[in-house]
Amino acid sequence: MSELKGTVHYKTEGDVAVLVIDNPPVNPLSSGVRQGLYDHINTALADDAVRAVLIYGGGGRAFIAGADISEFGGPSKGPNLLEVLNKMEMCDKPVIAGINGTAFGGGLEVALCCHYRIALPKAQVGLPEVKLGLLPGAGGTQRLPRLVGAEAALQFILTGNPIPAAQAVQLGIVDELIDGDDIEAAGLAYARQIIDAGSKVRRIRDLTDKVKADANRPEIFEQAEALIAKRMAGQFAPTMIIECVRAAVDNADNFDAGAEVEAANFRRCLEHPQREALIHVFFGDRAVAKIPGLSKDAAPKKVAKAAVIGCGTMGGGISMCFANAGIPVTVVEMSQENLERGMKVIEGNYASQVKRGRISQEQMDQRMGLINPSIDWDQIADVDMVIEAVYENLDLKKEIFERLDGIIRDGATLASNTSALDIDSIASATKRPGDVIGMHFFSPANVMRLLEVVRGGASSDVTINTAMTMGKVLGKVAVLAGNCPGFIGNRMIARYSRQSQELILEGATPSQIDRVIRDFGLPMGPFQMADLVGLDLGWRARKMAGGSNDPIHRIGDALCDDGRYGQKNLKGYYLYREGDRTPQRDEEVEQLIRKISAELGYEPREISDEEILERCIYALVNEGAKILEDGMALRSVDIDVVYINGYGFPAYRGGPMFYANQQGLDQVLAALEKYHAATGSDAFAPSERLRKLVAEGGRFE
Repeated sequence: MSELKGTVHYKTEGDVAVLVIDNPPVNPLSSGVRQGLYDHINTALADDAVRAVLIYGGGGRAFIAGADISEFGGPSKGPNLLEVLNKMEMCDKPVIAGINGTAFGGGLEVALCCHYRIALPKAQVGLPEVKLGLLPGAGGTQRLPRLVGAEAALQFILTGNPIPAAQAVQLGIVDELIDGDDIEAAGLAYARQIIDAGSKVRRIRDLTDKVKADANRPEIFEQAEALIAKRMAGQFAPTMIIECVRAAVDNADNFDAGAEVEAANFRRCLEHPQREALIHVFFGDRAVAKIPGLSKDAAPKKVAKAAVIGCGTMGGGISMCFANAGIPVTVVEMSQENLERGMKVIEGNYASQVKRGRISQEQMDQRMGLINPSIDWDQIADVDMVIEAVYENLDLKKEIFERLDGIIRDGATLASNTSALDIDSIASATKRPGDVIGMHFFSPANVMRLLEVVRGGASSDVTINTAMTMGKVLGKVAVLAGNCPGFIGNRMIARYSRQSQELILEGATPSQIDRVIRDFGLPMGPFQMADLVGLDLGWRARKMAGGSNDPIHRIGDALCDDGRYGQKNLKGYYLYREGDRTPQRDEEVEQLIRKISAELGYEPREISDEEILERCIYALVNEGAKILEDGMALRSVDIDVVYINGYGFPAYRGGPMFYANQQGLDQVLAALEKYHAATGSDAFAPSERLRKLVAEGGRFE
C-alpha cells in the first residue's frame, strides 16, 4: 500500500471500530483512502466484538473534501469508490459518519452510504461536481432524492453550493448536530446510543416514499429545466443531472436501475470537453496566485485599515469590499455633496442586500460602521493601503498621488484603480515608486470577482505580494498583469469590440452579432454591453480629446448625436421599455448603420454566424498570444481567468486561450491568416507565439 496516496487509521474503542481518514490537508478520496476504508470495513465485519463503526476525518478541517482531482485520467489504483461505498452500505453493523468539517462531492456520497450521519456545527456539506462539468457519480443523484425529495435534491446538486451543518439537519441530510468540537467523543457516544437502542442499519437506497410522491409532481423537473435555461444555458452537466434525478423517481423500487443511468451520464460528462475546461478553470483560479521570481523574503504587509480616494461608482464599491472583509476604510471625496451622494449609494446597495436576504440588518449596520466618509485627507495619514478610484485622467491621478506621497505614512501601499493608464507614470509623481501598484477592480467592484494587479516597473516584491494577498482577503481572484495600455483584459477587449464594429459596417446587424455571442455562452453581446455601460461615455471622452476620425467610431458617435445613450435613456443600439432591459431591434438604427457603411465605402454582404464568432473570439485569442509574447501576462491561464471572472467568458469553455487549444491551434492560425488576408486588420496578424506553437505542435500553457 506504500504506493497509494493517503491512509485510514483503525482502532477499537470498546465495541466501536473507529476509522480515521488521514490524507492532509483536506482528506480527498485518494487511492490509499479508498483502500483503507474498504479493508477496515472488512476488519470491523470480521471482529465479533465490534458492534458499530465510526468514520471521521483526521486533521479537523475536513471529513472528506471530495475526489482527488489529481488522479483524474491517471492509472487506476486501489478499489474504485463504488466498490468502497457498496461495502460500507451493505455492512450489517451500523456505520456512522462523523462529519467534522467539509464533506464535499464524494465525501458527502461516503456519508450518504453510512447508515447514520452526525456533524459538528462548523461542518459543511455539498455536491459541487456540476462546477467541474461533472455530476455526483457515486450514487449521489440517487440517494439524495430518496432522502430529501427530488425538488430539494435538484436545487442542491444543480447549484453545487455548500450548506452549513445546521441547514443539512433541517433538510434531513444529517441526523443530528453535535455540540462541541470533539467528533470522536461525540461519535462514540452516538454509536453507543444506536447499539443500546438495538437500532438496525438504515440504507438510503431502500427509502422510496419521497421519490414515489415526486412521481406525481412533474413541475419539479419543469422548474429545474427553467433554472438551467436561466442560469446555466449551454452547460452539459446540468441536463445530465436532471436525467439522473428523474431516473431516481422513475425507478423508486429499483435503485440499481437509477444507478445505471447515473453511471452512464457520469461517463458522458467525464468525456465531454466542458469537463476538461472547467477543471482547467478550477486549477487556474489557484495557479494565478503563484508569482514566479518573487523574493521568498517579500512577505505581504498587513492591512489593518485602508482608504479609498473617490466615492463614485468604483470608489464606493471598493469601500464596500473592505467593509465586507471587516477592514475599516476611510473614503475621501473632494466635496461634502459628492461624499453624501456616494454614501447614499453605498447604503442603498447594502439595503438591497438586506431586502433580498443576502445579509442581515445587523451585518449592514456593522459594515456601514466600518466606512468612514471624509473630506479631510489628513484622516488617512496612517492607513496601510490607499486605493485611488477617480475617473480616468492621468494628470488628475498624478496630482492625487503627489498629494498622497506627502500625507500617507512611509511603507503604506499606494494603489491606483486605473483600468488602462500607465502605472509608471502615476508612480513617478511620488518619491516611493516601489510602493505604487495598480489594483484594477471591475464594476460593480463589490460584486465582480476579478482584480487585475498591475506591476509597475518599480513595484517592489513586497508591494506585489501585498496587493495579491489583499485581493484574496477581499474575496477576489487576483491576477498579476504587466504595465501596458489596457493591461490584460481591456487590451484584449478593444480588439473584440473593434471587430464587432467592423462587422456591422460590413453587413452584420447588432442583433445577429449579439445572438451569436450569447449562443457561444457570454451573458450578453458587445452591443447589449455597450448600451448597458452607456454609449455616451466614450463619445464624451472623444469629444473632450478633440474628436476622432477613426471610422470605427462613426456609428457610436452618430447614435449619441441623436440622443441615443443606451439603457439609461431607453434607446441606444436597441430600444428598451421602462423597467425592462430586454433589447428590442430598432430598424432606424439598422438604417443608420447601412447609411454610414455606404458613406465609408463598404459593400454590404451576408455574414455567417461562424465568421462573426471566429472574428470576435480569435481576435481575443491573438491579442492574448501577443500579451504573452510581450510578457504582460505570466501564463495563458492567467488570461483565461481574467476573461472568465471579468468579462463573462463562459467558464465551461475554459477561457479564450484554452478554447483555442481545444479548437486546435493550427485551425486558429489558419482562420487568422484568412481574415488577415480578407480585412488587412492587424487584429488578425498572427502572433509569433502562436506560429511557434503550431510549428512545434504545442499548446498555450
